[in-house]
Amino acid sequence: MPAGSRRLGVIPILIVALSTLLAACTNAGATASPSIAPTPTLAPTASPTPVAGFPVTLTDDEGTAVNLPAEPEKIVSLTPATTEILFAIGAGERIVASDGGSDYPEAAKALPHVATYNSVDIEKVVALEPDLVIVGGLGFTPADSITKLRSLKVPVIVVYARSVDGVYADIELLGAATGENEKATAVTNTMRADMTAVSEAVSGGKKPRVYYEVGYDDATGVIYAPGDDSFVAGMVTLAGADAITGDPATYQIPLEKLIERDPEIIVLGTNPFYNPTPAAVMARAGWGVMTAVKNKDVRPVRDTEITRPSPRLPIGLRNLAAVIWPDATLPAAP
Repeated sequence: MPAGSRRLGVIPILIVALSTLLAACTNAGATASPSIAPTPTLAPTASPTPVAGFPVTLTDDEGTAVNLPAEPEKIVSLTPATTEILFAIGAGERIVASDGGSDYPEAAKALPHVATYNSVDIEKVVALEPDLVIVGGLGFTPADSITKLRSLKVPVIVVYARSVDGVYADIELLGAATGENEKATAVTNTMRADMTAVSEAVSGGKKPRVYYEVGYDDATGVIYAPGDDSFVAGMVTLAGADAITGDPATYQIPLEKLIERDPEIIVLGTNPFYNPTPAAVMARAGWGVMTAVKNKDVRPVRDTEITRPSPRLPIGLRNLAAVIWPDATLPAAP
């Protein structure tokens, strides 16, 4: 597997649990695609403080109170999802730097990069004199980088959505942090309506058992599925299926458990860095006993909008529902 074979932006995204695996995969030719951070017990995803104007104190997703004395004019965004959110709520022009994975919208590609998926150039960030730095929780942004920035009196908001509702809450949190409350609420209202319409279109029938492949290591046979109660598992559920999930901390699922759950459909989340084929999946040792493999129901789908907790999540749900229910009539996108 080439270096950097991971799904940037999710969300996850197994960054901590699988950083060693990523390094090993580079040389071993494995096809693991760790992309979603594990889901340990944390303080509930915070709703933004309903206060118009500044100064304002907000509570981030790790339970830290962050004081913003004035509306931020210079913002550093260190996850692809938060970069998308800022552009969607009208704060994109205030982003002065991002991470290497921020690739949407098109304007995001031109931003200076001050971070990769596992490192932050603190000196570059500080030199920009940002009023706000937005980072990813649960290891997406290294904890020591967050601590260092805060020690230098840089306001840092940590976000990590552990559910679809958490995605909405994070969008509204960033709306409050940037003074774009009304636009953020408009974005989440549109998302909710669209997601609900898609989910209702595929509800009511028997839910097929679906394994959504988060990653697979060819060298060791280690399998990664959405963690219990993760937002990706929630996406599978909203798409009218029974999600087969892995360990909430490591996202691993033993082959024996996967066989026991016997997926009726295997969905392969693909992107330019991770592109397993149905034929390769069906050829894996021991997988031939599963119903999905017997029936050749191994179906690829574009992964980015499904696993990145951003305003494009309704696109991801529509694509996921279509691949699980190819005969369903889905509502048109708004």
